Amino acid sequence: MFIKEKLFLLLSFMMGVVVISSNYLVQFPVNYYGLENILTYGAFSYPITFLITDLANRAYGKKLARYIVLVGFFIGIFLTLIVSTNFDDIISIRIAIGSATAFVIAQNLDVSIFDKLRNKVWYIAPITSSFFGSIVDTFLFFSISFYGTSVPWLSLAVGDLVVKLLVAIIMLIPFRIFLNKIVNISQLNFKKVNF
Repeated sequence: MFIKEKLFLLLSFMMGVVVISSNYLVQFPVNYYGLENILTYGAFSYPITFLITDLANRAYGKKLARYIVLVGFFIGIFLTLIVSTNFDDIISIRIAIGSATAFVIAQNLDVSIFDKLRNKVWYIAPITSSFFGSIVDTFLFFSISFYGTSVPWLSLAVGDLVVKLLVAIIMLIPFRIFLNKIVNISQLNFKKVNF
């Protein structure tokens, strides 16, 4: 298999794993320091999806980045339905629907914003696209999943968003580290490598 195809499959698989992990972790509030009504564990893992999308966008461009989002979406939703959806619990079903809706809209927004800013200084596109993607994702997800329930969804959304934005800033470090490597790999055409 070619390096580019392996990278594409790796990014798609990683997207699916992060989505399933985040969908599972969002069900658990952080029960320390009085944060149970403000923060879930999903806020720490979900921003990695924007890192994956941005690396894919930088390596392959907007069209293939959207394809990675789609592949990651189907992997993530399939695994979410199997692993963390309790079909006897309406909240669990709403989490799956909220996750799917928020993911597709926010990731495609991220891809579009990143693509428009790709020629700016290296950090402008990933931080701006992750910032707006996180806002849209957070409020779509929490409102679809928890509106009208006893879950304090608005305070959880704000708390998660703050953490997601901080993690998005931290994700600039791996983005910068992987940036040159992933661009070099994406420019390979026919070099075959055995792993």
